[in-house]
Amino acid sequence: MAGIVPAGGGTTGRFRRRRFTPIAEINVTPLVDVMLVLLIIFMVTAPLLQVGVPVDLPKTSAQQVGGKDEPLVVSVNSKDEVFLGETKYELAELITKLKAVHEEKPDQRVFIRGDKAINYGRMMEVMGVVIDSGFRQLGLLGEQGGGAAPASGGAPTGSARPAAPAPAPRR
Repeated sequence: MAGIVPAGGGTTGRFRRRRFTPIAEINVTPLVDVMLVLLIIFMVTAPLLQVGVPVDLPKTSAQQVGGKDEPLVVSVNSKDEVFLGETKYELAELITKLKAVHEEKPDQRVFIRGDKAINYGRMMEVMGVVIDSGFRQLGLLGEQGGGAAPASGGAPTGSARPAAPAPAPRR
């Protein structure tokens, strides 16, 4: 009787040890699901990140000016409405807002976009407000191109490129 060993390797059936073998496969289905959701989110939000004030910019042949930080954009549309980013302001409100921004970031760049149908005096008035609020790094935005009208007939909103910066008047 001493030589008989049970079939389970010396243990009874109730306390038998199982040998677990690890699965060497990675389940990529959750990874693919998350990546597809992120792709859809970025595809939907990317067109919304551009300045949304429709302005028909004049054509220019000037080279694009590069920069490190995101500039402030002051826009004047064809109805003579003034916007800072996408928020509409009156000129009196705009100067107080720009002064507050200038106190935070004194060397912030400001680009001015103006519809080509507006009065030149209105653009100079808006430039004067920006200069009076303390900013000295100004630039005028124009549409990059060879002088042809846009084929779509609409007002381009996202294809604006900064032209060479306008010199600030000395006081």
